[in-house]
Amino acid sequence: MAALIRAFGDIDLAEDAVQEAFAVALRAWARDGLPPNPGGWITTTARNRAIDRLRREARGQELLSDVAALTPDSDDPGLPEEARPVQDDRLHLIFTCCHPALSTEAQVALTLRLLGGPTTKESHAPFS
Repeated sequence: MAALIRAFGDIDLAEDAVQEAFAVALRAWARDGLPPNPGGWITTTARNRAIDRLRREARGQELLSDVAALTPDSDDPGLPEEARPVQDDRLHLIFTCCHPALSTEAQVALTLRLLGGPTTKESHAPFS
C-alpha cells in the first residue's frame, strides 16, 4: 500500500485499490492458482485499479464540463421561440441516432427504438 500511496499521493485511493486487488486475487487465484510473485501481482493489480479509477473520474469530469457548456445558463424571455436554445434532449438524441457512420437502416431502427418506443424486434420488422 505504501508504494501506491507514494505513486498516487492518495491514501483513500490506495486503500480502495488494494482492497479491490485482494478481491480479484480471491477469484483469480482460486481459479488459476497462486502466481509466482503474489506480492507483485497484488501491487500491479492494485496499481491498475487505481489508474482505472482515476481515468473514470477524469472522464466523468470531462462529461460534466461538456454538459455544463451545452446547458444554457438562462433563457432570455425576450428572444423569439425559434431563437431560444432547444431544451428537448430528444433532438440531440435524433442527431446521435442519425450519425453518418451508421447505415441508413441502423439510423432508422435506432431512432425508432430510442424515440418512438417500439422494441428492437418491432423496429427491425420493416427491414426483415
